[in-house]
Amino acid sequence: MKFLFINGPNANLYGLEPSGTYGRETFPDIAARCHAKAGSLGVELDFRQSQDEGEIITWIQQARGQADGLIINAAGLSYTSIAIMDALLTFDGPVIEVHMSNIHRREPFRNKTYTSKAATGSICGLGALGYEIAIEAMQGQIMERTRR
Repeated sequence: MKFLFINGPNANLYGLEPSGTYGRETFPDIAARCHAKAGSLGVELDFRQSQDEGEIITWIQQARGQADGLIINAAGLSYTSIAIMDALLTFDGPVIEVHMSNIHRREPFRNKTYTSKAATGSICGLGALGYEIAIEAMQGQIMERTRR
């Protein structure tokens, strides 16, 4: 089983921003947690981050037929990118949207995301733990699909 986990703009700054909105764990720490979780489940994890919308879209398109599941935190692009939503809609497996903070308790413009319109499910507000939960949930989604 193989998952692609995409992180959008500024995710590389987790743990470094003064407000602490996204927690204190750094992006490399979160990546290590995710790889450990995936490894414990026997899942191959491709964990990436980009500042570039076009690169993210390319990764989503390339994942068709290559990854069993796609997890995405498009970060600020979640609220603006119809193009990422359209690319996600063409992915041939489950998609889980994840956010470190509870986007529903933040500024009104963060309450709705384009990426959620293409997602099988969404997880938000659980910090880095939400990333691990997304990996476990994705495994469950894929196992459920294979039982059908």
